[in-house]
Amino acid sequence: MKLIIAAIKPFKLEEVREALTSIGVRGMMVTEVKGFGSQSGHTEIYRGAEYAVNFVPKVKLEVVVADAMAEQVVDTIAATAKTDKIGDGKIFVLDVEGAVRVRTGETNDDAI
Repeated sequence: MKLIIAAIKPFKLEEVREALTSIGVRGMMVTEVKGFGSQSGHTEIYRGAEYAVNFVPKVKLEVVVADAMAEQVVDTIAATAKTDKIGDGKIFVLDVEGAVRVRTGETNDDAI
């Protein structure tokens, strides 16, 4: 199993969710986060005053899938979340040693 963590622009969330659902992803966790990458924040002008925005709002998706689906999920997220502008996000893929569905006690692939 693989854990796929993606940080994307918030306005792309619904489009990415629909694309993942269409390829068979049955669940995901979503968290609103703030962070910065290579752009290292930026400055904005609000009511005539300039101020630094050190953290940019993002949405973090966490999806656990079978090994065979991981590449397709990564490709789908990358294609759907892309805007060709700085700050489109990052995707990380990690190994998952085990999973348990609390309600039924199912484990590993059966739990996802």
